[in-house]
Amino acid sequence: MKFFIVTCLKEYRDDVSKLFKQAEIKVFSAIDVIGFKDSDAKSSLLDWFAVGEEKFDSLMLFSFTEDEIAIKGMELIEEYNQEVGTAFPVRAFIVPVDAASS
Repeated sequence: MKFFIVTCLKEYRDDVSKLFKQAEIKVFSAIDVIGFKDSDAKSSLLDWFAVGEEKFDSLMLFSFTEDEIAIKGMELIEEYNQEVGTAFPVRAFIVPVDAASS
């Protein structure tokens, strides 16, 4: 089992939902996120949001799903980013789930 996480600007909500459907992710959750970036920050998340003290209305979608489905979702996100070519790409992560309660 994998924890598939996607973050994007709210403007991409419909596109990402379609990608989830194409990947056959049938059950997922979404939460609103406001992203901030301190231009002086020196971290691994340096390119996450644009430079400046602006804030960005974003969305995080996530699902606990099978390995193959998470991989398909990641492939679709990567293809989408290449096609759209935006300064704010959709970000995806696959996190292994070592254990889960029943």
